[in-house]
Amino acid sequence: MVFFKSFSICLLEILAIILMKSYADENCETVPTEIHVTKEEFDDMGRLVRSCSGEVNVNKCEGMCNSQVQPSVVTSTGFLKECFCCRENFLRERLVTLTHCYDPDGLRLEDEDHAIMEVRLREPDNCKCYKCGDFSR
Repeated sequence: MVFFKSFSICLLEILAIILMKSYADENCETVPTEIHVTKEEFDDMGRLVRSCSGEVNVNKCEGMCNSQVQPSVVTSTGFLKECFCCRENFLRERLVTLTHCYDPDGLRLEDEDHAIMEVRLREPDNCKCYKCGDFSR
């Protein structure tokens, strides 16, 4: 009986070490990147009024999270799957200004009212590992 208890304790300690190491290997982070944004504006009849574009610096989530599949006698598939994904913890909204605006003929717009366009976008403010499919945050 003593052997079984000490074996169980050793097994739990090994499992704890493996779990701590796997969490240390995660590297989900918020990374700045530059994207090209194009936004078109249409009138009430559905005709193109102007098209604006620009390079915008935004954040993105990037990295790896630890997932695992292990045999299980409890689940119907015979395996217990725990999947984790690197995704946003919080989104922030901000305005970006697009400065390259053109009319439907491709001519650059110069007048103050049409030469720039402000666009609202949402970007990750912070990223971390979440259980895949968990949208309840």
